[in-house]
Amino acid sequence: MKIYHTSHLEISKSALEHNLQFLKDYIGKGVQISSVVKGNAYGHGLEVFVPLAEHCGIDHFSVFSADEALRVHNASSENSTVMIMGLINNEQLEWAIENNIEFYVFELDRLEKALQTAQRIGKIAKVHIEVETGMNRTGFAMNQLPAVFQLLKNNSSYLCFKGLCTHFAGAESIANYYRIKKQQQVFQKAMKKVNSAGLSAEQYHTACSAAAFRYPKFQMDMVRLGIIQYGFFPNKEILIEYLTKKKVNKNPLQRLLTWKSRVMDVKKVKTGEFVGYGTSYLANSDLKIAIIPVGYAHGFSRNLSNQGIVLINGQRVSVVGTVNMNMITVDVTQVNSVEKGNEVVLIGKQGDLEISVSSFSEFSEQVNYELLTRLPENLPRLVVD
Repeated sequence: MKIYHTSHLEISKSALEHNLQFLKDYIGKGVQISSVVKGNAYGHGLEVFVPLAEHCGIDHFSVFSADEALRVHNASSENSTVMIMGLINNEQLEWAIENNIEFYVFELDRLEKALQTAQRIGKIAKVHIEVETGMNRTGFAMNQLPAVFQLLKNNSSYLCFKGLCTHFAGAESIANYYRIKKQQQVFQKAMKKVNSAGLSAEQYHTACSAAAFRYPKFQMDMVRLGIIQYGFFPNKEILIEYLTKKKVNKNPLQRLLTWKSRVMDVKKVKTGEFVGYGTSYLANSDLKIAIIPVGYAHGFSRNLSNQGIVLINGQRVSVVGTVNMNMITVDVTQVNSVEKGNEVVLIGKQGDLEISVSSFSEFSEQVNYELLTRLPENLPRLVVD
């Protein structure tokens, strides 16, 4: 017996091919693209997305933590590189080094333990030294770098200086321009310190999606592209800046994700009756409502109560009543022949209409990143076209 989920996500192969080709054409020649797949590939499904990206020519993936690295390692080919940008506990270092997983280092303890582990198992640890340039999050302070570089220089047989890196504090906003310019200056000083120490990193990298577009000189050897590969500019500001610069008026990206469900039941509500929990929605006229088996447990925010929109039979229909844990109700009074089993589009296109992630996000008071990464991992992700 086949068990059906209450909703599913469709991931477009052709949209990813289109986006990655656009990014390859835009990014400078010789600059490697690292596909950022943290947060379950921004909600798209890590195990589904990684093979698709490899099919499109991507062979470098960035994650936040060791558990995500393990998932990418298991889902990818042996020719792909995995890089951990955040958490890896000391006891996980042996696994990472043994499997050629690269990882950020931003504290001496991790670097020393990586060296000890590499020496013990007789294999080189591939490390990226993160520099604190003004984000005030993770990274070595400038006065710590001489000791770090000395450790690298004295132990080159076991520590591979794979990269020198940093992260900019909000490259998507022009309000952060001077702060980021200062960060760039600090990073360039760190690069000079590398040279003066008689070392050279294999890669220098600083740019996320927003920085790759706004500060192209800092694309360097590699860019770490997250949200943009999935079809979203980091924000409207970066999109408008791109359109103005290129003198075009069409967004060059295509969205990969569509979220679909089906009508669970259809019923009538009389004038003067309430719909759902409490008294948040009163029927001012006779209604026909459809019940859809999706709620806040599935990522459909409770903030969408009485204001969310879905598509049924090619028409926009409004959520009425409070979003439940597992169900929503929508007003289909003006939609012809709505029946149990009809397709419902929560995000994506149906006919000539579309519900974008951004419009969905604005109603639910979430940013694109938050909404996407909150889509439950147990929702089936199906590859289409």
